[in-house]
Amino acid sequence: MSRTPVVLAIGTAQTLAWASSYYLPAVLADPIAATLGLSRTWVFGAFSVALVLMSFLGPAIGRHIDARGGRTVLVASAVVLPAGLVLLAAAQGPVSLAFAWIVLGVGMALGLYDTAFAALAAMYGHGARTPITGITLMAGFASTIGWPLSAWLDHAIGWRGACVTWAVVHLVVTLPCYLVAVPRRPRSDADEGRAAPEASPAPHHAPSRHAMPLMAIAFAVVAFVSTAMASHLPRLLQDTGASATAAIAAAALVGPAQVAARFAEFLSVHHIGPHPVSVARVAAFLHPAAAGALAFVGGAGVMAPLFALLHGAGNGLLTIARGTLPLALFGPVGYGFRQGTIGAAARLAQAAAPIAFGLLLDAGGPAVGLAVSGGLSFLAFAAFAALRK
Repeated sequence: MSRTPVVLAIGTAQTLAWASSYYLPAVLADPIAATLGLSRTWVFGAFSVALVLMSFLGPAIGRHIDARGGRTVLVASAVVLPAGLVLLAAAQGPVSLAFAWIVLGVGMALGLYDTAFAALAAMYGHGARTPITGITLMAGFASTIGWPLSAWLDHAIGWRGACVTWAVVHLVVTLPCYLVAVPRRPRSDADEGRAAPEASPAPHHAPSRHAMPLMAIAFAVVAFVSTAMASHLPRLLQDTGASATAAIAAAALVGPAQVAARFAEFLSVHHIGPHPVSVARVAAFLHPAAAGALAFVGGAGVMAPLFALLHGAGNGLLTIARGTLPLALFGPVGYGFRQGTIGAAARLAQAAAPIAFGLLLDAGGPAVGLAVSGGLSFLAFAAFAALRK
């Protein structure tokens, strides 16, 4: 099968997986909490448990993909995710809700970016860079599609019906996509010579023993800042001087900026072909530059949307870099395990970010929040700068 149908199939499946799991609480947390008599914080706490579970499962799942390819894992995700959604729809209290999110955590560990990237590396070796970029380009619309669709379903048939609907969509769409697009046999080492012209460059030297720790730190920091902004950006912009309407409008620009940056990277692979290390360095620098400008000027006028655009562009590029950078530095052998290890640190950071950054804003206000997010992002930039191409 040519690469375009594979990218379209896996990209569609990834969009649905993200929309119906990671982005689900943003819309359904309030109605779930109201029905079950729980606080919104409790619902997000159960979601955080799912993220922590993902971090522990990631390396083992990556090893499995390295050895046997990604078909079994991705197909399993298309079964486990709907099972978790049905359990969520049937939840009657805190225990059953927590169990549903544990199952969903297993499904997310099996079926989100880390496993999709590893499956593509098993299929295409160094040539996986373009498919990875294409899939992140498609799945960048997951929140754009998922949030309004989940809200509409909640209004039309209730949150339980919304969960069941998403489960059916997985069985009808996601499962066939993986069955058709992902081969049973992983690529062999002999296939390495058939990498595409736009493939990630093979490493010219053995990577430093510090490369993996540097990447793990950098992408954990990136995950923390990204999740903190996703949870608190409208409030942060309001606290710096933007009106409520302007803050929400500016925050809505993050998604389009992510997609635009990914599309630009997708085009550049075929023409300029910048090394993933260079992409990561530029992307990591955008948030601290934007944070410094916002702290100095304030959120009134054009600064709020400018901050959102720069943050979104950097975040979109870093999502691609998380898939392509380990491939460029280490090659496809052992890629799944490395991706799972990097993802483990990132998921733990994501789980802590909403509460930690919220407490930080409560205690120190926007100036401290921007100083911390900008400083952490600059730390990621420094880690990427220390990597050798």
